[in-house]
Amino acid sequence: MSEAVNRVMVVGYGSMGRGIALSFGRAGFATTVLSRDPAAIGDLPDGVSATAALPEAPPDLVIEAVPERMDLKQALLARLEAAYGAGPILASNTSSLPLQEMADALAAPERLIGVHYMHPAEALPMVEVIRVAQTTDEVLARTTAALERTGKDSIVLAKPVIGFLINRLQHAILHEAYCLIDDGIVKPEDVDNFAKRMFGPRLCVTGLIEQKDLSGLDVHAAAQRGIVPHLHHTNRPSRVVQDLVEDGQYGAKTGTGFYDWREADLAAHRRKAADKLARLLALLEAD
Repeated sequence: MSEAVNRVMVVGYGSMGRGIALSFGRAGFATTVLSRDPAAIGDLPDGVSATAALPEAPPDLVIEAVPERMDLKQALLARLEAAYGAGPILASNTSSLPLQEMADALAAPERLIGVHYMHPAEALPMVEVIRVAQTTDEVLARTTAALERTGKDSIVLAKPVIGFLINRLQHAILHEAYCLIDDGIVKPEDVDNFAKRMFGPRLCVTGLIEQKDLSGLDVHAAAQRGIVPHLHHTNRPSRVVQDLVEDGQYGAKTGTGFYDWREADLAAHRRKAADKLARLLALLEAD
């Protein structure tokens, strides 16, 4: 039996880092946040400590949640190896950077694994766990066991692909939606109303693949032949999103994006969304 993970260090304390630290802290792990300015953290969860220096005692598991830049992540991983050798499991929460490239730069690449959370990290019940070519079975087993203790099921990917499973599916759907918006065929609220009231609820019950078995693969195959050739198969990001960002419209954080948030009570909106998500997840778990 592999030694259990008990000491966890989360590097970075943005919205993802906080949620990750919270999930381990409330599960009883000895959890530390490595931050450049621990004194500035005003909402540190109970049971979680913060430090600006690497702890002397090596953690069992390190999860990095630093900004999505390859140079920052590689520098951090090199620093961790220099400090702790081949001791801790090194997990990256990257959503889009090449994990195999990160591993190949390490002296002990067998200790690297991808652990990709979706936002909000503390609430959603699943995590993507991604092996690189060198990841050992022991590292995988210890990582998934630790995640299970925090209440997370693992979606294990046998090898890294850019975007992994969740973001590849999400971006494929979003790309088509953005192109339809850009072509003036639908409005953003049309897409969201469909996702909230039809697509999402059905997926909660039967998923993507099971639904097609239930409705008949012969019908689905015929629909594929008729629809897939007409989808927006491009390798370029949709202009509607890129144009908004280039115009300084980042969404709620700047006041405008696809929607106008300038008069909205964002804190209340987020609380309502979090409460609705919690009630939905509880209903799904009770089935």
